[in-house]
Amino acid sequence: MFLRGAFRALALNRNLTPIAVRTFASKQREVPALTCDRYPVQRGSFAELTDDDVAVFRGILGGADTSRVLTAADEVQDYNIDYLRSVRGYGRVVLKPRTTAEVAELLRYCNERRLAVCPQGGNTGLVGGSVPVFDEVVLSLQLMDTIERIDEYSGIVVCQAGCVLATLEEQVGARGLVMPLDLGAKGSCHIGGNVSTNAGGLRLVRYGNLHGSVLGVEAVTAEGRVLDLMSNFKKDNTGYHLKHLFIGSEGTLGIITRLSMFCPTASRSVNIAFLGLHSYDDVKRTFLAAKRGLGEVLSSCEMIDAASLDSCTRFFGLQSPIDKYPFYMLIETSGSDAGHDEEKLARFLEQTMEQGLVQDGTVTNDSTKMKNIWKLREQIADSLLSDGYCFKYDISLPLDQFYDIVLAVRERVGDLAINVTGYGHIGDSNLHLNVSCARFTPEIYGLLEPFVYEYTSKLRGSVSAEHGIGFLKRKYLHYSKQTEPLRLMRQMKQLLDPNGILNPYKVLPPEMPDQSR
Repeated sequence: MFLRGAFRALALNRNLTPIAVRTFASKQREVPALTCDRYPVQRGSFAELTDDDVAVFRGILGGADTSRVLTAADEVQDYNIDYLRSVRGYGRVVLKPRTTAEVAELLRYCNERRLAVCPQGGNTGLVGGSVPVFDEVVLSLQLMDTIERIDEYSGIVVCQAGCVLATLEEQVGARGLVMPLDLGAKGSCHIGGNVSTNAGGLRLVRYGNLHGSVLGVEAVTAEGRVLDLMSNFKKDNTGYHLKHLFIGSEGTLGIITRLSMFCPTASRSVNIAFLGLHSYDDVKRTFLAAKRGLGEVLSSCEMIDAASLDSCTRFFGLQSPIDKYPFYMLIETSGSDAGHDEEKLARFLEQTMEQGLVQDGTVTNDSTKMKNIWKLREQIADSLLSDGYCFKYDISLPLDQFYDIVLAVRERVGDLAINVTGYGHIGDSNLHLNVSCARFTPEIYGLLEPFVYEYTSKLRGSVSAEHGIGFLKRKYLHYSKQTEPLRLMRQMKQLLDPNGILNPYKVLPPEMPDQSR
């Protein structure tokens, strides 16, 4: 099915200049400043690692296998630097357990010694939550990647926390199921990290967030207690649902080691429409029309502004299937009846074009073409990193004011920024505001923060829609959480982690006691 103009197959431009690739690669290799030098933060009164501690760790993880306890500077460096290369710790050891029992024994020892611990999954987070701030012990779940069971009848997958999301997607897909979340980082992010940060992603408008999809978890507390909160049922109404404490707590209350998750039946009919629009108001009205006209088959609804798409196509050598417009929408439908779904989509597109909302677009159900269109959305974040440094803000805002903050920030930072762009999940009111520049400077940092969070708070939005709080947002949490909820969070931290060893300097605001012991 076609709209105005023919669909042009998308592919990487083979003529992308080597110079651009080398420039990006060199910027990616630059070692960022230490977090404690760039930001005002003081080390807690934790113990410092000794050779005796390392010897104990080797004993717990099997002394003969040296790959499970890393201490060489070149081996541990990548575990100390976040994906954006915006924060860096100086942890001296990386531990790689294979079982929950090993995690429990390691935490029990660290708690007794008062050694701070930084849990780490795929290290794809964007708020500095998955790397040390100082010299924390890195506990990597990379080796805990066993898929224990996939039940195609109930749709439940049980696995260890270190399973890569793309691997799970492939395995459940072979059994006619689909993972309820889809992320651009799915090739390297871990499902345990996704759950620990309550990751949202591209399918939330259809399947909801992980508080609903995760049926149970197994978690280890700071004291080494194993909490078996696993469940194989969607209905399990037996007292307090403690699993929710660990979903979204970013490893500050305990480390998730196993989980069970409900996976819906995979759709047999999938279609994608890529549309061009003149204004954000047209985007908003088109989204409302999509909800009303597509209903139960609407599985994703994304907004992309012109600057975002231009950055992606220019850097990666991709080609847009339609001409240039101020705004674009990517709409996906998923259902069980191809004829029914295509008819609904055709009617929706016909109506929105007749109303003057959609100016141009293309539709496809070809798997290769759909993947290429998704690249235009999923690779925006990486393309903006090529400018040098990128401030990334993941916020929830009312749809009436959804895009206004992009314009406000663009005016505020002026020529200090190379790009100020906005894109994201309009289907669930989640905007990704990006400000790219040649390098991090206190001047542009001071213009952006706390301005972005104050602006968001005035609209009763959320300072973190799906990326979590981590280190970078902890001092801004009060813009979304009032005093009493923050006090209760403090009490829960004290109860489950009395020595404050689990992922310190993260989530809780600086005045919280786990940072000052």
